[in-house]
Amino acid sequence: MTATSRAGHPLPYDTYREAVARETLRFTEAVRGADPAAAVPSCPDWTLTDLTLHVGALQRWFCTLLTRLVQEPPRSRDVELGLPENTGDYPDWVAAGVPGVAAVLGDTDPQAPMWTWGEDGHARFWARRMLFETLVHRVDAERAVGLTSDVDPVLAADGVDEFLVNLPYAGLFAPGVTKLRGEGELLAFRSTDGDGGPGEEWLVRLEPDGFRPVGPEAGASEPVTAAVRGQAADLLLLLYGRRSYQDPVFEVSGPAAVLDNWFTHTAF
Repeated sequence: MTATSRAGHPLPYDTYREAVARETLRFTEAVRGADPAAAVPSCPDWTLTDLTLHVGALQRWFCTLLTRLVQEPPRSRDVELGLPENTGDYPDWVAAGVPGVAAVLGDTDPQAPMWTWGEDGHARFWARRMLFETLVHRVDAERAVGLTSDVDPVLAADGVDEFLVNLPYAGLFAPGVTKLRGEGELLAFRSTDGDGGPGEEWLVRLEPDGFRPVGPEAGASEPVTAAVRGQAADLLLLLYGRRSYQDPVFEVSGPAAVLDNWFTHTAF
């Protein structure tokens, strides 16, 4: 079982498999018929064509890793994409890949050991990672074309957990993460989706040699240095740099310098 920074655990594997298909189709609905050259504000320098290519190519690459159950870091990310000549057909190309992705996820043993870049060295890592990569980019696409986005709160909470658990390992493609340091500060992200009661809480310790998610016992035994409180969907987008902690949807406590340190080094 994956160690997490909250009391819960990753969702059932079938939840990821089904949600990947659902989020992918929602993504294609957002970009289909839109101007392929339109800018994507939350992905600087990207157009909708770039975003659509990224989503489709990454899903196919993840499926290649899963099919092979690779045990070593891959030397190349080149896979056969079968791209259409017309960029306007890219949304249909992404949608056409949904059955294949579902088949690969369905045929894969989620407990199978394999190479991953994150905390969990099993095939289920890639299903979880694929979901949140697709979900966040679905929101990117919807915002780019002027649509209102919503995120299921259960998936959002799991996405917050997935992000924080894997972030310490992300230095390979997010070098700023390797420079995130502190002096023992305890940072909390708190969800308000608790059905009238307290929502979930994720704690991270900033230390002189790096940072790490910690369990709830840390918050029970000492005061939190800084905290951001909001709905899980907003916290997820905050962690991915799609929102600012200064947005009015959040309740913030503690020194701004601690939060600025975090978000400066975790942006990617």
